[in-house]
Amino acid sequence: MLKIRLQRVGRKNIPTFRVVLTDSKNSTKSGRFLEVLGSFDPRDDKSKIIKADRVKYWISKGAQLSGTLHNFLVHTKVIEGKKINVLPFKRPIKKEEEVKKEGGAKVEVPAIEAAPAAEVPKEEVKS
Repeated sequence: MLKIRLQRVGRKNIPTFRVVLTDSKNSTKSGRFLEVLGSFDPRDDKSKIIKADRVKYWISKGAQLSGTLHNFLVHTKVIEGKKINVLPFKRPIKKEEEVKKEGGAKVEVPAIEAAPAAEVPKEEVKS
């Protein structure tokens, strides 16, 4: 399966990324890719070079986008769609209106009091 994803290049503490088309079995650091589709420098807003026609071509042929690259292409308006949550353990923040629609009333859960720990007598050390 073909994937379009970011490949990190650049020096230490100075990241730049290539947008590459590669087989999903290849490691991102292996350097084995089929085509370079663009580049991205996160430190500079102006250096976002994407070959939009080639990206759309490979998507039409069945290539899958990585989550981060999908959000990047939606942000740069290369593709249309909604951003996806690439951090699945974080919940999306609910707006106050959605909370009010769900009921809004908070249900208080009675706290269970822990039983006091029984005191254990200390053993005396014989010398």
